[in-house]
Amino acid sequence: MKTGRTLTQLAQELDRQANEKRDFLLDTRACQAMPHVINREGTATNNGIALHLANMGTYPLRPIANGQISSRLNIPKKYYDRMLDRSPDLLCTNINHWFNNEPENRMVRTLDGNARAFLSERYRPLDNYELAEAVLPVIADTEAEIDSCEITEAKMYIKATTHKIQGEVRKGDVIQSGIIVSNSEVGHGSLSVYPFLKRLVCLNGMTVTDYGQRKYHVGQAVGRGVDLSSAYELFTDKTKEISDRAFWHQVRDVVRGVFSQEGFNVILESLKEAAEVPITDQPLKVIERTQKTFKLSDSEKGGVLQHLLTGGDLTKWGLANAVTRTAEDADSYDRASELEELGWTVVEMSKHRWEELAAA
Repeated sequence: MKTGRTLTQLAQELDRQANEKRDFLLDTRACQAMPHVINREGTATNNGIALHLANMGTYPLRPIANGQISSRLNIPKKYYDRMLDRSPDLLCTNINHWFNNEPENRMVRTLDGNARAFLSERYRPLDNYELAEAVLPVIADTEAEIDSCEITEAKMYIKATTHKIQGEVRKGDVIQSGIIVSNSEVGHGSLSVYPFLKRLVCLNGMTVTDYGQRKYHVGQAVGRGVDLSSAYELFTDKTKEISDRAFWHQVRDVVRGVFSQEGFNVILESLKEAAEVPITDQPLKVIERTQKTFKLSDSEKGGVLQHLLTGGDLTKWGLANAVTRTAEDADSYDRASELEELGWTVVEMSKHRWEELAAA
């Protein structure tokens, strides 16, 4: 699996971000898009666009926030990106027109002076720092070891496994039980807690996506009737503090529940069954259909084929492992984690879908 940061590095980055991020709730009429121009050595360079929040400053937009504005205003992403690259003034005119003519309350999340997310007023911030503070002591209590962790623009990930719960898919092919906890502060998915598996012969990781729990970032609408003269920064009050304390207790209970011998046994049986289901068509044809079914890139397709043939295991289990092994070579940690989920999707494919994919 992709290793990412050390736990110490993760803690340092979470601490840094906790001091640098700010959230604002505003009516879009108190928000203005403008070109973000950087002057270097007397030369003005287009560097995308920024949002000016009334009385609260100007924040250049990060890619995720751009995508969310494009989606919210129904501006086709391909056209949005073209304007962003070639005509930021035209893009700002489009955005400001819809901000003013179809106003609504939105939450803008910022970090390091940049706007990183443009979200619903009902979005409930579940912060990475608090999540790590809640789950890491529980993981330590189970004597699990952190195998990999990372924080990207989209998500935070913590992956841990334990030698205390393990079993063999085949003789000598040992799988350890574990957990993956992930969260997005920018609207790219829910707070999720899933079982996570580590295959000891190659240290591949696999996320078991249909045995976990998700908590969505949705709460009551806040701040209705915002004064158009300004944007308001969101502060934590006593009521939110009490509510959050109860919520994080629930998350801890879910984490403890994932480290279950009974649950692991059910997962292990699925893996054993997958190891008995053969690939009966030519491997290249199977991988071509795999690429089409799961929208793999050409380089990912090549990696899966290589690892399938190198592993020499022409079964459903072998294909799942070829996918998770390819995750180690992914361009980003986010994509690597998606491929680890995809490995389990292969394991759990129905008989009909599997025959369409892998039967001659």
